[in-house]
Amino acid sequence: MTPNPIRKVLSTIRAHQVRALLMGGQACVFYGGAEFSRDTDLAVLPSPDNLARLREALAELAAEPVAVPSLAERYLLRGHAVHFRCRHPEAAGVRVDIMSVMRGVQPFEDLWRRRTTFETDAGETYDLLSLPDLVAAKKTQRDRDWPMIRRMLEASYLAHRGAAETPERVAFWLRELRTPALLAEVARRHPEAARGAAETRAAIAAALSGDEPAVEAAVADEERRERERDREYWRPLREELERWRHRRGEDPGE
Repeated sequence: MTPNPIRKVLSTIRAHQVRALLMGGQACVFYGGAEFSRDTDLAVLPSPDNLARLREALAELAAEPVAVPSLAERYLLRGHAVHFRCRHPEAAGVRVDIMSVMRGVQPFEDLWRRRTTFETDAGETYDLLSLPDLVAAKKTQRDRDWPMIRRMLEASYLAHRGAAETPERVAFWLRELRTPALLAEVARRHPEAARGAAETRAAIAAALSGDEPAVEAAVADEERRERERDREYWRPLREELERWRHRRGEDPGE
């Protein structure tokens, strides 16, 4: 499932005991939302000790910074991403993107407590953002993220409906499912929960009335609003990055 170069990156991060959670496209692969991703996106605890261990892991991977800013707690806490490209022979060309603060996502300690741990047939262990946290993190302005959200939610519902359902999963599906037929099915099977959720989500109200075009329209409106929120969130951060780039790669400072 995970290409060998990325497995090298993740095993090195784990060997150095970095508190990090896989997110982005590689995490979507585990949850059934993507087929392949070349990058390794990590959410990390932005503490001095943890960042020191992360620097040791990156040094072992011969990872070179791609752009500003540098790997520092103050930049991560402001919401910036820090980018590296690995030169180690076993991970050559793999890009590692590191973040600690994301729009609409809880602090790292909460993410760590809710994390999902996968163990492969080969005995490899990976710590990922939980599916609800990954869905929240993927609500961006990028076109490619929304189909992945939809596929992950479909995979979750199809894998767990019936005997594996829990109230928490039902609430999650009602809150996040983006496929009209599946959302309508959940609403039919859990009408009381759906009626409560319909107070805050127009797509559920439309699903309860059996109006599939209205469900599609409501879901599209949700996406439009989230894209705009993401653009607004990133606007000052991008402006900051542009100012730093004009300083020809100097450390931007405080």
